[in-house]
Amino acid sequence: MDALTDQAMVVLQDRPLVALHAWLAESLDDCAASGRTLQLVTPIDTRLSLPLRSVVAGRTAQWVVRDGDGYYEGLTGRPLQWDGATFVPVPEARDYAPGFTTRPTAPIGAQLALVYRSQHGPGDETLGGAADHLLRLLTGRPPAGWGAAEPLAHSWEPDRFTEYARGRASARLVVIGDGPRPAQAVCEFTAAGTGATTEVTTVTVGYTADDPPPLRHLPSLIGALAAEQPVTSLLAQLVPGRADLTAEPRWTGSPAPVALAVTGTVTGPPGIPGRQIGPPGAPVTLFPLGDGRSPDGWRRHREVMRHLRSAQPS
Repeated sequence: MDALTDQAMVVLQDRPLVALHAWLAESLDDCAASGRTLQLVTPIDTRLSLPLRSVVAGRTAQWVVRDGDGYYEGLTGRPLQWDGATFVPVPEARDYAPGFTTRPTAPIGAQLALVYRSQHGPGDETLGGAADHLLRLLTGRPPAGWGAAEPLAHSWEPDRFTEYARGRASARLVVIGDGPRPAQAVCEFTAAGTGATTEVTTVTVGYTADDPPPLRHLPSLIGALAAEQPVTSLLAQLVPGRADLTAEPRWTGSPAPVALAVTGTVTGPPGIPGRQIGPPGAPVTLFPLGDGRSPDGWRRHREVMRHLRSAQPS
């Protein structure tokens, strides 16, 4: 910690890659308990690991990039300034910070991100099955390890993973793949009362420009997952970015959805028919949303979500 105010904990890091280290995870917990924002300040040539980027994207922390005499937000390019207590947006700024619009330092490929949501009852003995199965399906190998911070402290053991996740009101855990491409999962578990646990797991695999993601296999992949794990919903999207899954503080493009799968046999809105996949005992409906590159996919996503909400019994 380099500065502490009533509003922020400021941490300076001058290194090429900043990961979700144990001390940083503890600092995030301290900020959550005190109502502060953790503001991580780095030079413009610093990258963040995928787990740390997910924390920043979830607004639990803020990435502040130092570029010459100015500052900006690393994931949005919004110019920032220090007001004596915290970094705040520059009121008169009307454009991205210049550093945010410079060319990335490495080729930009595609990251396939699968956001899995489900709720586990108290009788479900193990957690982390979605990360396990998706990583196996996408990499051909079981996960290599897991932990609450980087570097990951444990080899992949579902029982120990479950014990850790169930023993807390909430837990964010990282699982790493062991395949030919970079692959990681960030798993968030929240106790939902009466022994139930809500899970949101995002599995991300990095692909280079000449090694495109296997989008045509998504229906069979999601169907195979549904045969093994309860699926409330699963959103597949493409995120422009480095194949090594690290993030630069530069514009690389906007994510766009590919497909949305929801539990059960349901109908979609006009023009967006659903496709039935999964085993008969655990049916899942898959809605195609786009190619993962057009922002029009988000319009289809909104239409599907609006239709599904209106179809729910009041």
